Amino acid sequence: MAVEKLFWSDPYLTEADATVTGIDGAKVTLDRSIFFAFSGGQESDYGTIGGFSVDDACIDGKEIIYTLETIPSFKKGDSVTIRIDWERRYKLMRLHMAAELVLVLVMKMFPGIEKIGAHISEKKSRLDFVADSVLRQTLPEIEERALALVAEDAPIISDFSDKAAARRFWRIDGFGSLPCGGTHLKRTGEIGPLRLGRKNIGKGKERIEIELSVS
Repeated sequence: MAVEKLFWSDPYLTEADATVTGIDGAKVTLDRSIFFAFSGGQESDYGTIGGFSVDDACIDGKEIIYTLETIPSFKKGDSVTIRIDWERRYKLMRLHMAAELVLVLVMKMFPGIEKIGAHISEKKSRLDFVADSVLRQTLPEIEERALALVAEDAPIISDFSDKAAARRFWRIDGFGSLPCGGTHLKRTGEIGPLRLGRKNIGKGKERIEIELSVS
């Protein structure tokens, strides 16, 4: 049975109760969870299950396996409370959406460009492309367009494209859409001020780094 991913139905939920469906030493599975596991470049949430800190969270088929800091005292079938570090989650959500906006802008400006990597942490997000200096030269324009989208405070729609296959997407009407199974904001204005930087990561490759800046 697949875990119910509450972080999709309500990514703003910081606490929930769940039933333990399996225990193997310090590894635990649940029937439902608000705890996002590393996927699509977005880092896992930090938090606790039944008061025990989670050291690792990974996807295994339709399950999410949580590795706790120590073997828990609760048992299979017990009800436990899950709590996440909301400050971290919200930074991840903001930097994730910022990266998604930048990705769409880059694809619009450079049709056919190849993305070769992405990573979302609570300090910054990054996108890696096969690209030459043209991408670097247009970075100020990309940042300007991204900031305009943030200022617009447009609503972000997030839903299933194929519920049976657990495929999801986000969409901003009049701007663009991408398949994505991450945690999404409700509006672009929540991203707040941001700044873009770049890094050469090898011949013919460019990295765009995205950071949140203080308003």
